[in-house]
Amino acid sequence: MNHRSDAIKKGLARAPHRSLLKADGLTDEELDRPLVAVISAQNEVIPGHVHLQTIADAVKAGIRMAGGTPMQMNTIGVCDGIAMNHDGMHYSLTSREVIADSVECAVQGHQFDAVVLIPACDKIVPGMLIAACRLDLPTMLVSGGPMLAGRDKNGNQTDLNTLFDAVGQVTAGTMTQEECDWLENTACPTCGSCSGMFTANSICCLSEALGIALPGNGTVPAVYSERIRLAKRTGMKVMELLESGTTALDIINEHSIRNGMALDMAFGGSTNTMLHLTAIAQAAGCPVSMDDWDDVSAKTPNLTRIAPAGPLHIEDLDAAGGIPAILGELGRAGLLDTQALTCHGTMAEWLEECPAVDGTVVRRVEDAYSATGGLKVLRGNLAPDCGVVKKSAVDPDMYRHVGPARVFESEEEACEAIFGGEIKPGDVVVIRYEGPAGGPGMREMLTPTSAICGMGLAKSVALITDGRFSGATKGPAIGHVSPEAAAGGPIALVQEGDVIAIDIEAGTLDLKVEEEELARRRAAWQPPAPKYTTGVLSRYAKLVTSADKGAYLA
Repeated sequence: MNHRSDAIKKGLARAPHRSLLKADGLTDEELDRPLVAVISAQNEVIPGHVHLQTIADAVKAGIRMAGGTPMQMNTIGVCDGIAMNHDGMHYSLTSREVIADSVECAVQGHQFDAVVLIPACDKIVPGMLIAACRLDLPTMLVSGGPMLAGRDKNGNQTDLNTLFDAVGQVTAGTMTQEECDWLENTACPTCGSCSGMFTANSICCLSEALGIALPGNGTVPAVYSERIRLAKRTGMKVMELLESGTTALDIINEHSIRNGMALDMAFGGSTNTMLHLTAIAQAAGCPVSMDDWDDVSAKTPNLTRIAPAGPLHIEDLDAAGGIPAILGELGRAGLLDTQALTCHGTMAEWLEECPAVDGTVVRRVEDAYSATGGLKVLRGNLAPDCGVVKKSAVDPDMYRHVGPARVFESEEEACEAIFGGEIKPGDVVVIRYEGPAGGPGMREMLTPTSAICGMGLAKSVALITDGRFSGATKGPAIGHVSPEAAAGGPIALVQEGDVIAIDIEAGTLDLKVEEEELARRRAAWQPPAPKYTTGVLSRYAKLVTSADKGAYLA
């Protein structure tokens, strides 16, 4: 059988290449087999990544059992939690493109026959999936799995978001420093991606619906032995895909992207997933628009509410049947594209095996939390192209809100005002020049949103930004406002005290200022000077597209 890797190992002219491969310790027998790239994001910084060598070793065992020769290479990652609320966050979304490029370079440079991707956490998973679409080789993905939830002294589940909220509570005087210290040592008790339906776990779950990961990828906890068995089965499965000639774009296409969007709405994942899945669709050659997201949201019920939308965590969803339970319920309601091909058969075949929902952790369609999706697209004269909000994590009392704008030119300015007690009930906090190009890097805003919640303002204060939010964010936080301020979008024209009207149910976001006045402000507006003139952020700012397009590099 001919292999793609023959380009580096067959024939007289490849004697030097074989010599280098033998310097790695490979035998002739191993070189006769397909060469499979095992791309891991293991590092000693990110809790979701510290254990990935164990996962990689299991994947390699599976590949060898199925007759392949695995070869491991690593890529980078940025921990959004550690990067939060300082200059480091400029590099988080930026790293998605760096990761995609690095995977593409490593695989193409060495002409591997197939690929197994081992990510965990926010930008690493979509970065690897974008690379998979570009490469279009037999590809599987297995993540490191979610962290277990912590427990407070009353037995209630806790997570990373508990700490961000605690900062606001200590500031407001409703929690002692000693209580915060105790949570600091207990809220993140294991390795793995932070335990709620935050961005990392959201996109790992979506990988199941996309069909490029085996069932359980998104929900089996990082510390369970089942995670290691799942990794071994992934290694064996990629060899099956290689044998059948099934490539990434046979799996990730318009059919599976639509299923991913439906799942996203059903579990109300991070708003970041809209950004990432839009970029993945672009890389797969089947672009989606905000109208497409709106359409899927209108048709898809919200079936589960995992933290931050509710008190439960990913481990609870896993115990209730995981992603197959949600997909089974959607499939029975005719809300999935059964033509989609997964790594383990067609979606139609998978749905026959999906378990029934428990009715509590995952509700039935007729008993859904909402008849429409957990994520909502907003438009209006403040966001002509889009704004997005995690509707499932907003108190219904805040679905409609009208209030005065409190305008800040950066996240740091807004946080100083919030912690300083300057934000009052009824206000609408506007944080701008934090978009893909203006940030640059579209920083996540978990610190200000958590501060608002921790200080008891979640039911009276809204936040709007051209930046984005952590999957842990809850409350009326509207991000991805497009066009962004740096591009001269209307958010750049807002002035202190302007009235802003939000209607999440209706999907509207409007600035109550006369058009003549907006025209006057627009004529006087000047684009800001670049914040970075050298390095990766300078290049990123020049090339990145808007949030409604997925913030990919043009």
